[in-house]
Amino acid sequence: RWLVVDRAPSTVEPSTEAPTETAEPTEPTVFTRIINGEIPGRFVWADDVCVAFATIEPQTRGHVLVVPREEIASYVDAPEETVAHLAVVAQRIAAAQVRVFDAVRPGIIVVGLDVPHLHVHVLPLYEASDVNPSSASAAPADDLDAAMTELRAALSEDGWGANVPSELGSPALA
Repeated sequence: RWLVVDRAPSTVEPSTEAPTETAEPTEPTVFTRIINGEIPGRFVWADDVCVAFATIEPQTRGHVLVVPREEIASYVDAPEETVAHLAVVAQRIAAAQVRVFDAVRPGIIVVGLDVPHLHVHVLPLYEASDVNPSSASAAPADDLDAAMTELRAALSEDGWGANVPSELGSPALA
């Protein structure tokens, strides 16, 4: 049974009718559009569950987003298996970032207020202020390309070459 609430706050009547779907289909998120190749991306990782690509406004050099291929709005909405997989991928990327970009520590952040598609920020950290979103700024395309090329090479060196897409601009599985 469902409750139907009249506009008057004091009127609540039981109903046996199931609710109807009235929501309009939503547009794909910007991340889905990147994954689908509708918007360019710089990919460092791809597997059947997720991809990782550069953010165009990095907080530090080498900052990437690990994003499930499936549109999942929030961290708390994701199946535990997906969360675990994203964590493992983030750890592998973070290890390469620390080495390649000579970082003090890796940063792993889940915020999700800007795009309704779960994503994990993975970035090299040098000081505590690096995790502040106000430290993000647009990076020139050449700088992003160079950083992602270095990170892709490091992931391959670490034994994850099968998950490094053959082309920087493609999330295709090898």
